[in-house]
Amino acid sequence: MQPPPDEARRDMAGDTQWSRPECQAWTGTLLLGTCLLYCARSSMPICTVSMSQDFGWNKKEAGIVLSSFFWGYCLTQVVGGHLGDRIGGEKVILLSASAWGSITAVTPLLAHLSSAHLAFMTFSRILMGLLQGVYFPALTSLLSQKVRESERAFTYSIVGAGSQFGTLLTGAVGSLLLEWYGWQSIFYFSGGLTLLWVWYVYRYLLSEKDLILALGVLAQSRPVSRHNRVPWRRLFRKPAVWAAVVSQLSAACSFFILLSWLPTFFEETFPDAKGWIFNVVPWLVAIPASLFSGFLSDHLINQGYRAITVRKLMQGMGLGLSSVFALCLGHTSSFCESVVFASASIGLQTFNHSGISVNIQDLAPSCAGFLFGVANTAGALAGGYLMETTGSWTCLFNLVAIISNLGLCTFLVFGQAQRVDLSSTHEDL
Repeated sequence: MQPPPDEARRDMAGDTQWSRPECQAWTGTLLLGTCLLYCARSSMPICTVSMSQDFGWNKKEAGIVLSSFFWGYCLTQVVGGHLGDRIGGEKVILLSASAWGSITAVTPLLAHLSSAHLAFMTFSRILMGLLQGVYFPALTSLLSQKVRESERAFTYSIVGAGSQFGTLLTGAVGSLLLEWYGWQSIFYFSGGLTLLWVWYVYRYLLSEKDLILALGVLAQSRPVSRHNRVPWRRLFRKPAVWAAVVSQLSAACSFFILLSWLPTFFEETFPDAKGWIFNVVPWLVAIPASLFSGFLSDHLINQGYRAITVRKLMQGMGLGLSSVFALCLGHTSSFCESVVFASASIGLQTFNHSGISVNIQDLAPSCAGFLFGVANTAGALAGGYLMETTGSWTCLFNLVAIISNLGLCTFLVFGQAQRVDLSSTHEDL
């Protein structure tokens, strides 16, 4: 006998929190998943020069392929958060990972399907963006429902550190594979590892029944009952919600700009410098910074400090202090200083994991994925626009500092940590 649809939805979304062993198992698994997400995402940028030589792309055509990822990435942030809130973030992550892992693994085959290499690669990058866009909103939804408030910051920081691990892994192993076996091997490597990860999660952490129920709910597209509806209108009348959205928008925008353009900045400004230094050192700094920020945040809360005080402190580091070092990048001609400034800015940005990323979960755990998706969509769009329209490196880094501090000031003034998604009267969408 099948449970009622609404009951099945509640079971899948999972209001019960993880036990300590479950939390440890899922944290390690999601850390690896985030690592593989960035391995797959970073494969194309590493291979672009070699692929341009093979297919005769000019700089503009290569730029189209690289930027097309964000065209898709912006479109599924909100969808991923909504689905995570509805059926459970772990199911959304698993289903999407199986798809983008497969696409990554077959990218070399797609590139040789016809002479229209540029069109096929652009299409595959858009599709990759669509599929990977659901990951972090679904992750936010999952952790908001399954992890205790006093442990969320450290858990999110550990999982978020996978982005730095993935960038490092692709930079280190990918460079060797590129030299030894050609650009195709990088896609086989990252795509194959992702599919192995999907198999592990399906085999040991999720049941087939859960996935079938999730797919059934999606296929039937039944509306959520009035009892379970979230009061969206009421939420967006809260200054704290807008403060969280604006702050996450600023953090995402600044991160996407630095992630996309720091390698080009170093290559153009310091053409004789060793690439492994500026491609590796900032991310080596970011890993312990991310872990430390999560540990510090949870430690302060457990010591009795108010959650909102700790969140604002983390944002002061993640948006305020990091923007100072980004600003310095545009006003130095020293390679060593530039590496130090870039490393400090990237490392301090990881404090956002323990600030605004967790604050969204504080405010509305029942719809944290949706709110995160809204803010991340706006951040990716703004970051992409600024990357296309900024005329100089100094101007670019000045804009990063301005955007970061606008988000910080908004959060410092209006930010709160009390739940705002609870209401006796639930409104329709």
